[in-house]
Amino acid sequence: MNKLLLVSMAVAALSFTSSVFAAPVETMETSIGAVLAGPNGMTLYTFKKDTENMSNCYDACAKAWPPLLAAEGDEAMPPYSIISRNDGTKQWAVNGKPLYYWVKDQKAGDTTGDGFKDVWTAARP
Repeated sequence: MNKLLLVSMAVAALSFTSSVFAAPVETMETSIGAVLAGPNGMTLYTFKKDTENMSNCYDACAKAWPPLLAAEGDEAMPPYSIISRNDGTKQWAVNGKPLYYWVKDQKAGDTTGDGFKDVWTAARP
């Protein structure tokens, strides 16, 4: 009985640890191939005007391209990281590229922002 309890506690601890250190990102197959998606299943994008670990998408840009925000206490493991935005919020990034949603995507698997104005690209695994 004690062994079962210890095993259960170990599994629970590992589950908690992996969720705290895991980016809320999954890989999804779409019409353009595999892309990264947020916890809501929506495609994530990168912005060519961003610099490494720094967002350049604020105000009207951020309304159209909402950042994938990190929660207080989230910690990342490579290739994911958490960057600080100018407004004090934290944002998830992959390989130093901040991650965003596109407001015109309507359902999981949509990739309508890929190639938008030649500066937005669907994030790839």
